Amino acid sequence: MKKPLIVIAGATATGKSNLAVNIAKHIGGEIISADSMQIYKYMDIGTAKISEKEMKGIKHHLIDVLTPDSSFDAITFKNLATKAMDDIYANGHIPIIAGGTGFYIQAVTRDIDFTEEDENLKREEITEFYNKYGEDSLFERLKEIDEESTHIIPKQNVKRVIRAIEFYEIHHKKISEHNSEQQLKTSPYNLAYFVIDQNRKDLYEKIDRRVDIMMKEGLLEETRILLNKYEYDPQSGFLNAIGYKELIEYLNGNISLERAVELIKQNSRHYAKRQITFFKREKDAIYLNRDELNEEMIENEIIKVLKNKEIIE
Repeated sequence: MKKPLIVIAGATATGKSNLAVNIAKHIGGEIISADSMQIYKYMDIGTAKISEKEMKGIKHHLIDVLTPDSSFDAITFKNLATKAMDDIYANGHIPIIAGGTGFYIQAVTRDIDFTEEDENLKREEITEFYNKYGEDSLFERLKEIDEESTHIIPKQNVKRVIRAIEFYEIHHKKISEHNSEQQLKTSPYNLAYFVIDQNRKDLYEKIDRRVDIMMKEGLLEETRILLNKYEYDPQSGFLNAIGYKELIEYLNGNISLERAVELIKQNSRHYAKRQITFFKREKDAIYLNRDELNEEMIENEIIKVLKNKEIIE
């Protein structure tokens, strides 16, 4: 029999974390964070990291694991997540992957095959190209070899752009083609995949309010501390994270604080749009819309599906 796996996904600010905690309490689950930035220590305000109080005693995995100057990708996530799942199964619990980094989630649910080779030399050359010619030239280089990927990967996410170019130069194949092939695979798990949805206007307003709250809670000071503590590295999570990279531009004297906050909101909305686009392609996803269902109704619907799939009794 396939082992059970629950996914609670969706765009930023759709309330995934609290929902996952409530479901975990109800069914005896443990949560694996599928957030590409909450994996980092000390990046608390800017990632809207779940607090210990908000966890309500539910064990969480893949939060506060790496330092902000570390690199983190789908391969690393899959390795760490599957190890956490083994531990959760051994505890007699059910793993719940909760987060908004769709490709990381897909890496586990589709058991995507990442062909690992010695990529250091290629990565060094591409990184050197980026350091010499900048973000725009790097993105154009990707566009020349894999235009489809440029519709999915944001120009500002230097780490992912480098990875896509690197994949093409090593395997002589577009990473977008590879990902499309992997998406066709069936899941090796008894999978219950939920996507929390909300109308775009309300979601964007919620994102803007969240940014204002982050600024009041001290995001600028958090950024200043991290900038003083960690050296520049284009591969690091810190320098690629929305919220931090814009404030770094302000602290470096390149833009005003007002413009930095405006860019955080804009980039967060763009990120949410890309998340929504990604999850709409997930064939196993069950959509639960906050415009139609309140929190209790969403939880009840999830429980009903879990019973139908015989994940719980």
